[in-house]
Amino acid sequence: MGKLPSKLESKLAERSANQSLRNLPEETDRVDFSSNDYLGFARERKISEMTGDLLKENGKQRHGAGGSRLLSGNHALYPKLESFLAQHHQADAALVFNSGYDANLGLFSSVPQRGDLVFYDELIHASIRDGIKMGNAKSYKFSHKDIQDLQSKLEMSLRGQSRSLEIEIYIVTESVFSMDGDSPDLKRLVQLSKEFNAHLIVDEAHATGIYGDGRDLVCELGLQDEIFARVITFGKAMGSHGAAILGSKDLKSYLVNFARSLIYTTALSSHSVAGILASYQFLETKGADRVKSLKKNIKYFKELIREEGLEGDFVESDSAVHCLIVSGNQQAKMMAGHLQEAGFDVKPILSPTVKLGEERLRFCLHAFNTEAEMSRVLGEIKKYRSR
Repeated sequence: MGKLPSKLESKLAERSANQSLRNLPEETDRVDFSSNDYLGFARERKISEMTGDLLKENGKQRHGAGGSRLLSGNHALYPKLESFLAQHHQADAALVFNSGYDANLGLFSSVPQRGDLVFYDELIHASIRDGIKMGNAKSYKFSHKDIQDLQSKLEMSLRGQSRSLEIEIYIVTESVFSMDGDSPDLKRLVQLSKEFNAHLIVDEAHATGIYGDGRDLVCELGLQDEIFARVITFGKAMGSHGAAILGSKDLKSYLVNFARSLIYTTALSSHSVAGILASYQFLETKGADRVKSLKKNIKYFKELIREEGLEGDFVESDSAVHCLIVSGNQQAKMMAGHLQEAGFDVKPILSPTVKLGEERLRFCLHAFNTEAEMSRVLGEIKKYRSR
């Protein structure tokens, strides 16, 4: 094979020098505090059985979709799933994408137009940033969850110019942030969007299936009619793969025509789509108990943090994501290594994924984690620090 270009070798060497070189991990049997499988659906055998049943009920079974959705890949399960999602998440329409990354690329690269303005929380997901970069609108970040900073930037951007009807404003946030596990004031963001005649877009990746009776945080707050677009994903609490954009029927039609990450890629297989439907069916029967267990574990974990005197080190969160700040890539990797040797699957989050000095250990809680497991993992942190 050809030698790697020297510029690329230099980039790898730099990553290695600052302790941020990534490697693909191997599967282990450690206690899971790492995956996004919040409700345990990814490991649920019953969902696999239900997926098979759905395939048998819906006629043809093909190994692959055979093409993009605009060619041969829009098999019968797609409209069935999208109709269900729209009703379940209380939206006018839903459009399924192959992943959350694809959904955000398609949405943000095609919807904001040249001359439009996009204001995004500084901690939004990389896929949203990449989608914005691919588009032609001007973009501005605001301080994390800082409504006042957002308002100031909105006012500043419009100062001294008459608001043209052709200029659209988009405000972008997540309902539960993946790296901090916290949530913005969505009600205030809705109010601010109305004040500036802006379109609010909410990424619900880490809220899908957990809030609002198995819907999302926007639904729990009763804001579904106030949001321009929501992105829901199926690879986290739903234990499957793929994503959908929720919005108006007109938005769906626009994305079908202009979202390149939908148009120019092979569609999900019938098995994948059936798996998403099966996860939702399981959610309708068993979801309430799983969510109850998850929320119980979140409450218990927070109590343990206080008892161990670790509040000042953990980012405040009421979600399934809890982060222990461990400044420095090497320090974070060493502490994670200690926990892994003790039998816990805890991953370090390193810069540049997070800001320099805000490196951390990320604990994902699940409905299936036991109180003993949570107590032991925090005890190992105390043990490590007392060495």
